Amino acid sequence: MESVPELVEAWTKGWVVSRGAAAPVAEPWGWSIDVGQVKQVCRHVLPEPDEASVRKLAHTAAVPGTWLKLFADDDTVRPWLGPGWEYEQPGFLMTVPLAPADAPVPAGYTLTRWTTGGVLRVLVRTGDGHFAARGQIAPTGATAVADQIETAPAHRRRGLGSVVMRTLQSGAHAAGATTGVLVGTPEGRDLYGSLGWTTRSPMASLYFAPTDPASSAP
Repeated sequence: MESVPELVEAWTKGWVVSRGAAAPVAEPWGWSIDVGQVKQVCRHVLPEPDEASVRKLAHTAAVPGTWLKLFADDDTVRPWLGPGWEYEQPGFLMTVPLAPADAPVPAGYTLTRWTTGGVLRVLVRTGDGHFAARGQIAPTGATAVADQIETAPAHRRRGLGSVVMRTLQSGAHAAGATTGVLVGTPEGRDLYGSLGWTTRSPMASLYFAPTDPASSAP
């Protein structure tokens, strides 16, 4: 079984493919990624965060739009960060052995799937064309990273999340991947767990948003 650092590396590489971000740049503590969005200019991923590295990075990277992805409990890393760093909801690194799976679409919905740039995307709509659910997965060799799984509030608890995930998992398996990897939210963790995904590590997700932007570090 892969170690957590190996899985984080696989997740990082697959996330970049899924989002069309710049290739990860190796750092002594992990990877840096240029994302190029207003609210997420770049992100730094630390598979085994230690206090010295996090404190230094939190100081030197204290620029609005910078995110830290630290694979540890929030309570562990919280004392290492200075003012201006805000916490997003916790994340959970999860994996599953990939295999073909039936994914019957509930009555009243349609499913469309397509592949662009090696990323398989799934869209579920209502009979009259309204958005109901979506997701995508990026196979990168033996692993495939599931990403941006979403179900519209009005269509939750109808099995659509399971349809999306099973379709993505089957598609990634057909593309040659053997292990699915994702980082889920607390809400998503329950869905993924019901589909056989196993939690491998917590992840603290933080972004720099100072009260006074003029006080940001250069």
